[in-house]
Amino acid sequence: MSLRPPSQFGNMHPGDVLFDALNTEIAGEKATALGRAGTKAAKALAALAEAGPDHPDRPALLKAAADAVHGFFIQRELCGMRRHDGVIRDLAIPQAVLVRMGAK
Repeated sequence: MSLRPPSQFGNMHPGDVLFDALNTEIAGEKATALGRAGTKAAKALAALAEAGPDHPDRPALLKAAADAVHGFFIQRELCGMRRHDGVIRDLAIPQAVLVRMGAK
């Protein structure tokens, strides 16, 4: 007795169906990681904004924000999003954070 793939897969080879399922799972994991990185960056930026320029913990908050934004940018690039201009504008990322990341 032989097994046939369900008719909904049409002419796809069973290995292609599994490969497509794997790609779907990977895309979901990338999206979840991107969401977590974005949330972490937004929280770090909010903490930096709340602290104000004269707060004694500002250097540590600035480092945490730069690290979180850097991780978010890397995750975006892994998902194929190369331009960050919109994110910089939407999250209102301060110039101090961008400079700390190496941006001009």
